[in-house]
Amino acid sequence: MMEEYSADGVLQSYKESIGQFTEQMPEIGSGFHSFTESCFADGALDGKQKQLIALAVSVYANDKTCMTFHAKGCVDAGCTEQEVLEACSVAAALGSGAVMSRTVTCLSGMFQQFQK
Repeated sequence: MMEEYSADGVLQSYKESIGQFTEQMPEIGSGFHSFTESCFADGALDGKQKQLIALAVSVYANDKTCMTFHAKGCVDAGCTEQEVLEACSVAAALGSGAVMSRTVTCLSGMFQQFQK
C-alpha cells in the first residue's frame, strides 16, 4: 500500500532531523545553515528566482524533501504556478538534454570502439 504524501509531514520530519543532526554535529550543522542562508539571500538574483532554481534542481535530482521545501519556498516567495511549471520544464529539458549529449558524445563512440 502506498503511503499518503503529507507536505507538512515531510517538512516537519526534515526540521526534526536537521535539528538532531545539528545537535550531534554543531559545527557542520551551523555551517550548513549559514551557507544555505547566504545562498538564498537576495543578491544579483532575488529570493523568488533562487527558490525557482532550487525547486527545478530538486525535481531534477528527484529529492522529495527538497521539492517539498522549495515548493513551499516558491509559494512563500510569491511564485505563480506558471513560473513553477516553466522552471521545472527547464529541469526537464536539462534532463533530456543531458541524456542526449551523453548519447551522441560518449555512448556512440564507446559502442563503435567495442564493435572493432
